[in-house]
Amino acid sequence: MDTTATLVLGTTNAGKLRELAELLSPLGIPCCSLAGLDAAVEVEETGDSFAANAALKASQQALALGRWVLAEDSGLVVDALGGAPGIFSARFSGAGATDSRNNSLLLERLAALPAAPRSAHYACHAALSDPAGTIVAVSNGVCGGLIADHPAGAGGFGYDPLFIVPEYHRTFGELSPAVKAVISHRARAMRAIIPAIERSLHPGRPPAGER
Repeated sequence: MDTTATLVLGTTNAGKLRELAELLSPLGIPCCSLAGLDAAVEVEETGDSFAANAALKASQQALALGRWVLAEDSGLVVDALGGAPGIFSARFSGAGATDSRNNSLLLERLAALPAAPRSAHYACHAALSDPAGTIVAVSNGVCGGLIADHPAGAGGFGYDPLFIVPEYHRTFGELSPAVKAVISHRARAMRAIIPAIERSLHPGRPPAGER
């Protein structure tokens, strides 16, 4: 297989991988994850923002692999908690954090602020790196919502069972993958960066919408 035309998705998170692969499938560009790539490295997320961490993950993996890499960093931003869990969303509950523990801690923190608004948003920043480690494109997406009093729905991952989308009166955990693929923060960030992916990996080829 010609690996130069294969886009590496800079994640091993099964939920993120599934969503990214589905969003990118119309491009006709082969994708693979970091799983099974011996040259992949552990990237320490030392950035102070989603954008910085996405760029770190994309550039460092691209350098290590000599491949095109698309990485993203995303998380939940809760207004009443001063933006927490933010860039620490995946490890909110500390070492060995799980989705269940993170969700429980979030509800616990909000319960201590009974009069506080429960407004929040999901944010996603994506970065595309060439094989030399140069970031050639970035994008971002946001989806606003509210934090529920208790989990609902078994779909999605992360904080999805607690994240209510007001327009649908349902949590991300209750919404179908098809709906989430249209309105989610990750979907919006991916749609914004797709033209750059096509230009970079298949220069000269008409965009997917024109073929």
